[in-house]
Amino acid sequence: MWRRWRFRIEPTTWVVWGVGVAILAFIGVGTVSTLRSGMYSLSTWGSFLIFGLAQGAIYALIALGYTMVYGVLFMINFAHSEVFMSGPYIAYFVITPLAKSGFLEQQPVLCLLLTLWVAMAVSTTLAVTLERVAYRPLRKAPRLVPLITAIGASFFLQYAFRSLFGADFKVYPDVKLLEETSWYIDTLQIRLLYIVIIVAAVVMMAGLYLFIRYTKTGKAIRAVAEDKDVASLMGIDVNRTISTTFAIGGALAGAAGILYALMFKQITHTVGFIPGIKAFTCAVLGGIGNIPGAMFGGFFLGIFESLGPTLFFSGWGIPSPTQLKDVIAFTMLVLVLIFRPTGLLGEVLARKKA
Repeated sequence: MWRRWRFRIEPTTWVVWGVGVAILAFIGVGTVSTLRSGMYSLSTWGSFLIFGLAQGAIYALIALGYTMVYGVLFMINFAHSEVFMSGPYIAYFVITPLAKSGFLEQQPVLCLLLTLWVAMAVSTTLAVTLERVAYRPLRKAPRLVPLITAIGASFFLQYAFRSLFGADFKVYPDVKLLEETSWYIDTLQIRLLYIVIIVAAVVMMAGLYLFIRYTKTGKAIRAVAEDKDVASLMGIDVNRTISTTFAIGGALAGAAGILYALMFKQITHTVGFIPGIKAFTCAVLGGIGNIPGAMFGGFFLGIFESLGPTLFFSGWGIPSPTQLKDVIAFTMLVLVLIFRPTGLLGEVLARKKA
């Protein structure tokens, strides 16, 4: 019986599972060693957690654009990373004069809301334009064609921004209200900036969930995601619904871009690449096409990426473990694809659709 079972499993499967088990063993040993060493205080772990939540909130907002487009068109919009980049890039030319004039310091909330509105408007416009110009004519084409088009559009937008605005970094001005306001729980510092990022992202994600769940347009988006032809026969304007989906994803990406710029300060024409890939990883973690899954995947990866390098690698005596955070992110993707190919919440989505 053992021989029959052994020969039913392909050698490749044994290798893949072996790699997965080896990675988990490495992580487990490193974690135990780090915790036993006591080299980090409880407040340090708390700081990692808060930073991870803020970072994960940004990832989740970007991931929603990927997962919504996939849910409707079954394509990966790799140009979404440039949609994310475009909003804060253009908004930089709004917030910088406000900072130089002193108005940002006098009215920080009003200036931030104006900057956020500009970023969301730019990203929304670009996302809808991409759908209308690049993707709609290819809707009936094989899936590989719009995928290649999305990659081409991504490079086109990167170098278009570089040609128009230069390759130098655009540094966002400090917002004193966010930078200088903090609370302390014992030795744990909680910055207002991180609280604003987390709360803003959660509010937008909750608003999206309620919009998709209870509004007429949201029901139309879910109907088109299920079956475009049947939705069209029921009187739903499929083209308009798909454009609305891109617009929502673009608006969330623009908002995520502003939160990213406030957190990390620097914007350039390639700034969307790494966060975009990680957001795509979040979408895969949660089950591509699953909106709650994308939200969960974003926070999960953000926390995992913040805690993981120190937790896993410090015990092995690796210097500067935080430099390996990208390794952590993509190792998580590999583990999920090995042990849970449908994503952490993918099976739930499949059952609901069934």
